[in-house]
Amino acid sequence: MISKTLAIEILNKALSTGGDYSEIYEEHSHTTSIRSEKDEIDSTSSSYLDGVGIRILKGDRSVYGYTNDLSKKGLLNLATTLSKSFNDRQIISVKELNKVNYKNRNKVVRSYDNVSQGEKLHLINIVIDEIKKNYDTRIVRYNVTFSTNRQQVTIYNSKSQYFTRHQEYATLVGALVGMDDKGFETATMIDRYQNDISSFKEDNIRKKTKDAIDRVIMLLGAKECPSGVMPVVIGNGFGGVLFHESCGHPLEASSIGLGISCFCGKDGKQIASPIVSAVDDSTIPHEWGSIDIDDEGNLGEKRQLIKDGILTGYMIDEFNGRKMGKSGNGACRRQNYTYSPTSRMSNTYIEAGDSTPEEIIRDTKLGLYAVSFLGGSVNPGTGEFNFSCSEAYIIRDGKVCEPVRGAILIGKGYEILKEIDMVGNDLALEGGVCGAASGWVNVNVGQPTLRLKHCLVGGRGGKLE
Repeated sequence: MISKTLAIEILNKALSTGGDYSEIYEEHSHTTSIRSEKDEIDSTSSSYLDGVGIRILKGDRSVYGYTNDLSKKGLLNLATTLSKSFNDRQIISVKELNKVNYKNRNKVVRSYDNVSQGEKLHLINIVIDEIKKNYDTRIVRYNVTFSTNRQQVTIYNSKSQYFTRHQEYATLVGALVGMDDKGFETATMIDRYQNDISSFKEDNIRKKTKDAIDRVIMLLGAKECPSGVMPVVIGNGFGGVLFHESCGHPLEASSIGLGISCFCGKDGKQIASPIVSAVDDSTIPHEWGSIDIDDEGNLGEKRQLIKDGILTGYMIDEFNGRKMGKSGNGACRRQNYTYSPTSRMSNTYIEAGDSTPEEIIRDTKLGLYAVSFLGGSVNPGTGEFNFSCSEAYIIRDGKVCEPVRGAILIGKGYEILKEIDMVGNDLALEGGVCGAASGWVNVNVGQPTLRLKHCLVGGRGGKLE
């Protein structure tokens, strides 16, 4: 770990040519992975990541560099090289560093570095056993992976602050491939936690595995989804990826600050149905996207993005916040020391409403029930998106009927928000990873079951009748 004395010297070297802010990001990480192909261990890996990144800001300019040479000479050389991006006299200097204290909501009692291979293999074998127990000849391939990541970060900055953050994550994934004479389909079970191994429960793993088996077999027999404009009911939990992509990214300061978001200039204005409220909350203990203190030393917050349809807030980092006239609000993140940080989401979700999921389905005469999504794309500037459904059904006369495949939801985020006319009371969160300018970070998406009055659905199944 870099000493405070050395950190002060590095920060001042970085500031020596007129920068108005500097920071040092020191990281020590350990990742492991065990993968099984069918019943045999296919691969194991263990890797360490040790390095330092230095960032200097001056007005609306930013420069960043990183190194894995952790010697005093190597770190001062990096700071000197980066400082050459500016050519003014030093305007601020760091004389001391004070520790930032924060509430540790994500403390791991037992580190994964102290978990045996046997304990990890036991979790993999639960998935394999459940697949064998429910085996179907149409399942032609499956693999299971258990991976862990321990990350320790220390940040020093020219606000005379320093802090250390320790986080651990683990993910159990079972991927299945089903095939028949019409083609193949895939399904995945995922169980993941920002917590120790005690969070993995056998009953939950078996249920998620059985659900994935049922889903891949169901998809093999599904017909192509019809197309057209129709009501769409979106399932809770991972259904929230639609909001995350089409509305969450345009509400990040990295888009707003550059003036390239479809929500620019909409602060305080109605952008969604009055029954829609949404937040990004990094303070929920042990949730997948939670972070107690961000990569600029700002404490995590519960950020209200939308309240009763009104745009009320954003995810803001200090650098892009300068362009907005706003301070950072604990939303600055990065994958590791090789990336410069920027505004990112954490646990982003639409808040629960008053309707039950059953009421929403019953109230829909003819439409699509999109349970979950494979992924998609969005243009933050225009809000245009398209998302492929991984599980979907036709709703007829208020009942969930035949499954369909190939469904794609198409639209614009700022228009879709106004189309929400029913919001359920069954809020759920699901973990995933999100890629952007500062790399891949852990995030939660979420929402209750909700309904869009009108949405364009793409599919090859003709007209919905």
